[in-house]
Amino acid sequence: MKKFRKVLDGLSSSSPGGVASPSCGSAAGTPTAHAPTPQDIHVQETLVSENFHICKTVRHGFPYQPTCLAFDPVQKILAIGSRTGGIRILGRPGVDCYSQHESGAAVLQLQFLINEGALVTACADDTLHLWNLRQRRPAILHSLKFNRERITFCHLPFQSKWLYVGTERGNTHIVNIESFVLSGYVIMWNKAIELATKAHPGPVVHLSDSPKDEGKLLIGFESGTVVQWDLRAKKVDFRIYYDEAIHSVSWHHEGKQFMCSHSDGSLTMWNLRNTARPIQITYPHGKILKDGRKESCKPILKVEYKTSRNSEPYVIFSGGLSYDKSGGRRPTLTIMHGKAITVLEMDHPIVEFLVLCDTPYSNEVQDPYAVVVLLEKDFIVVDLTQSNFPIFENPYPMDIHESPVTCTAYFAECPPDIIPILYSIGAKQKKTGYSHKEWPVSGGTWTLGSQTYPEIIVTGHADGTVKFWDASAITLQMLYKLKTSKVFEKPKVGEGRAGELVEEDPYAVQMVSWCPHSRLFCVVGISAHVILYRFSKHDANTQIVSLEVRLQFDSEDVISPSEAENNPCFSDPSSHSPQPPGSPGSGTQDSLPCLKVKNRPVRMPPGYQAELVVQLQWVDGEPPQQITSLDINSAYGLLAFGNCNGLTVVDFLQKTILMCMGTLDLYGAADPYQRLTRSPRKNRQSTSDFCMRGLSHFYSDSKKRIRTSYQSLTELSDNQVSMDMERSKSPTSVPYPSSLHYDPRSMPEPVASLRASHCSPVFYLLDNVKGPGRKLSLPTDLKTDLDHVNGHCTSPTSQPCSVGKPRITGVPEGPRLTRRGPGRPPFRKAQSAACMEISLPVSSHTEGGYASRRAMLQQLHGVSMYSHDEHHTTSYNWSERAESRENSFSRSRSSSVSSIDRDTKESVTTLQFGESYGRKGDALPTACLWVGTSLGVVLLLPISIPTEEEERMEEPITMGPSGTVLMLKGSVLRFAFLDCGGALIQSPYEVWRDPNGPEDPDRPRRRKLVNFSPSSSQEACSDGHLAVVCSEKQAKVILMPTQAVLFTHNITESSFLLRADVVSVCNSVCLACFCANGHIMTLSLPSLRPLMDINYLPLTDLRIARTFVFTNGGQALYLSSPTEIQRLTYSQEMTDNLQDMLGELFTPIETPEAQNKGFLKGFFGGNAQTFDREELFGEAAAGKASRSLAQHIPGPMGLENMKTAAGGVVGDLARARIALDQRGERLGELEERTALMMNSAETFSTHAHQVMLKQKDKKWYQL
Repeated sequence: MKKFRKVLDGLSSSSPGGVASPSCGSAAGTPTAHAPTPQDIHVQETLVSENFHICKTVRHGFPYQPTCLAFDPVQKILAIGSRTGGIRILGRPGVDCYSQHESGAAVLQLQFLINEGALVTACADDTLHLWNLRQRRPAILHSLKFNRERITFCHLPFQSKWLYVGTERGNTHIVNIESFVLSGYVIMWNKAIELATKAHPGPVVHLSDSPKDEGKLLIGFESGTVVQWDLRAKKVDFRIYYDEAIHSVSWHHEGKQFMCSHSDGSLTMWNLRNTARPIQITYPHGKILKDGRKESCKPILKVEYKTSRNSEPYVIFSGGLSYDKSGGRRPTLTIMHGKAITVLEMDHPIVEFLVLCDTPYSNEVQDPYAVVVLLEKDFIVVDLTQSNFPIFENPYPMDIHESPVTCTAYFAECPPDIIPILYSIGAKQKKTGYSHKEWPVSGGTWTLGSQTYPEIIVTGHADGTVKFWDASAITLQMLYKLKTSKVFEKPKVGEGRAGELVEEDPYAVQMVSWCPHSRLFCVVGISAHVILYRFSKHDANTQIVSLEVRLQFDSEDVISPSEAENNPCFSDPSSHSPQPPGSPGSGTQDSLPCLKVKNRPVRMPPGYQAELVVQLQWVDGEPPQQITSLDINSAYGLLAFGNCNGLTVVDFLQKTILMCMGTLDLYGAADPYQRLTRSPRKNRQSTSDFCMRGLSHFYSDSKKRIRTSYQSLTELSDNQVSMDMERSKSPTSVPYPSSLHYDPRSMPEPVASLRASHCSPVFYLLDNVKGPGRKLSLPTDLKTDLDHVNGHCTSPTSQPCSVGKPRITGVPEGPRLTRRGPGRPPFRKAQSAACMEISLPVSSHTEGGYASRRAMLQQLHGVSMYSHDEHHTTSYNWSERAESRENSFSRSRSSSVSSIDRDTKESVTTLQFGESYGRKGDALPTACLWVGTSLGVVLLLPISIPTEEEERMEEPITMGPSGTVLMLKGSVLRFAFLDCGGALIQSPYEVWRDPNGPEDPDRPRRRKLVNFSPSSSQEACSDGHLAVVCSEKQAKVILMPTQAVLFTHNITESSFLLRADVVSVCNSVCLACFCANGHIMTLSLPSLRPLMDINYLPLTDLRIARTFVFTNGGQALYLSSPTEIQRLTYSQEMTDNLQDMLGELFTPIETPEAQNKGFLKGFFGGNAQTFDREELFGEAAAGKASRSLAQHIPGPMGLENMKTAAGGVVGDLARARIALDQRGERLGELEERTALMMNSAETFSTHAHQVMLKQKDKKWYQL
């Protein structure tokens, strides 16, 4: 410690040049000038590279774009295939496994090897895969690729090792499941149909063996032909022809009749005794019209015909509604039970359904007890045992996407009492009317892991709801749901500003801030509003306090290059002010917020109750800009938020506004930029007229296209790839021209500097006069650097974004073009977290710049550009393909703030309350607010807070800029504080107390504060603390209060960071970063030594950029699809323990024995006839299949290795069980071989004895 004090003395005596330039200290751990070396800091760093490893843990949510469904009736596990090649296997709660085909081809069909611990998948690339489920993470054992035919249907009989595969050509192939090779036995389509038939029967749509005789295979062709093929005799038993196409076939369990569903909405019943015509034709939802014609109906896509011992048979099917009725009706599932017909309407289209039965044998009475229905965006199970057919309560978190997710937050190591309290409150919100029976999908085993701690995931949604999820022990369970829209009055049609928002999402959650200790919760909405909630166990009837803030500043200064730079200065840059002249009709919107808070006492149920609402106002007809940063501190009683205009600090205890300042005003005298005065705004009518003329020819079409594109986004379509890359960015989209931009830079940028925008078209309007082109971005640019709805605020390292055009000498300018007319809504429907967008920077003045930019645009967007000499025209291409996704984040962002970012508005990108030193000369830490901006500037605002509680509620709080300025490359992303021992300093907080709880007159309620001062763990108060600051490009560790930069590390040059968090891992702390190029990196603290750098996502999905978040314990999460949350770990310790935390998919269960039907039934043909498929399909009888027909691909690991890959105690038991089974199989094989040898020996002995008897009486000369 003495040595460390000497370091402080040396720093205080050194020159005040402790703020290093961005170019200093590029290497990790390299000390900057006039700063102590890392060896002088007595911090024992314990983290090493071996402590880190990237591994996916579990995926939560509804499988995105599902395609098929399968169920194992013995193991009672369920599998769902998806269009992206994913497989989701579900069992009892806690048994949830996700696997992915490497090819990414859609899964067409799933087939369980019932009670064998294996699964067969048929994919759209005509490949069959065999998955091993006898381990916690399934893996592929074998693959079979069909080369000449396309797979359309598969069928695997129970307890059979031969898989029937139907193809598009109408042929049926047979695959051996054990070896995964084709049999030489093939049923050709021309042998299945009559020779006189001239037309091709179509693809195979159904395959099933007869319940009565396994040697008979029923083949259904799409054209309406059904054939029963005798596998032994290799001939057709009967053929059925029907005029309508067949969609599915279902047997009666006795094997004497079957039912077909057809494309005209009809069901036909066929009896094997008379196959000339159906014994019954029904149109369940079709009526006979007055003229005698039948009502036309939609196809019945699938039918299930199930018998029951104690009641009439069940006929369950999807579709079949008449076209007249189905126009305004939702998709339906129909249950026909005797004469009763029940129609269940679904919220989404039905993908597939399965009827769950007690027995796996098809020749027994089925006794169905439930129907599993897979919808496009939901998953339900219907209870068939009750007459009203209730649904089961789903134990899986399948409703994450109930409204599109717009933001996420992840909290590990929460207080242990917070989850039970939230669950008890949330239990009152649950719906009723569910079935009282247990969830039928109950397979697998799962035990609570040894290393578990409370974890909570918070998701914000487009409809304004916030959901709290219990994420402990790699599970996910809904805890509590909060609706922020209840704070506001419902907009009514035609009521001015509110009427414009009726059909939109004005309540969409943009970001959240939560303190689990004090239970304060803060929500930022898309309509530039902040809501503060307090938690209470009691209901209340209170008035919500509303504050309105005018955070719209018009600075007369713009950022200019420094005198040391040689770049040309623009002496006449255009205004970057967000305040246009008042437009007609804008006066009704000025000084008003976007939403109206309820002005009456509101009854609030137990849980989170709104206490304060802060809203930004309209100014001069312009809507408020999006809030880009937020922080709240319960101990200080302060709330701070900022946007591209400035910073606002609110005292939520006194319900007052403490500060409302523009970003430039925060600098005071310590402004690091030179500001050039700007002439007053002049008339720019000519600019406005020209731009509107340029827009007129495509405006209506673009609006229509973008609205259509957005509607697909809100329907959770994954076609969009235009997404925001900043977690705090607005999820709105504006489907009309929002802003005009120009770039005053004279030097063209390299190709790497492009910001790829895959969804929104980018237009360039070239003026008749010589000068830079205009850029019009549709919809609004949601840029990576906190660009707001109107496009005023851009990244410090991206292109400037100002309205207007450079003035030309002698040419008068018209009035400024307003970006939004009085009739245009300020916000559009909120997109999900998947909807983010990056705009392309405009080129320079030179012709070479235009040429290169044109090539870039053609490559990325298909947008063709012509220079001024090419007829002054612009061609537009609306291609929305994402062929350049790999270029999404490949832009190069310059670190020169002065040269690149002049004429740029500066956003407040991050805020952090904490105990620190507001000025260099401070001896004691005080409350401070750390402010980070989009230009990489760090500001400190010391706060003076009364210490006594009575004074705190009455005396005003004082705060103001201290003039402290630190600089980094890129936008500032994160602050964190360490003590001089390297331990993380938490922000002070207030211990939670129920605001509506009963008061004790003898013990008055007082605030209890917990303060983590930097000096609390030190020997002397003068030891200070370390501040960790991370930006998009760079990380620095600063010694306070001297503000000397101890360590600097340039994290990336070619890309930029999307997320950075200081987290605790293995009883230490590190800086975890997620880069736009897909790399996940960790740096030690405080030395910033690289510990891990893994290319986790080579082709970065832009959705991840919005939702990626790190947390303590080496965990992270992101939204992998619009409906799923992917959790991962970057800790080696958790990776090692992961096997014990995952559930077992396979459990040893005895296969139920087939029922004995008795002598009489067996005598009269009731029992099913069995036959040896090996004799028919084996290589000895059927020969080998053509090698060119299919190619066998072995799995990545052998069967033995795959079975020994499971870990943990259950894995050991499983391995022992597998070894025992293998030993039994080997003993059985040995016994069979011994019996064969004995038979052979007996045969030899018999032949030898016969020879001896024959030759016994012969003489030697007769031999």
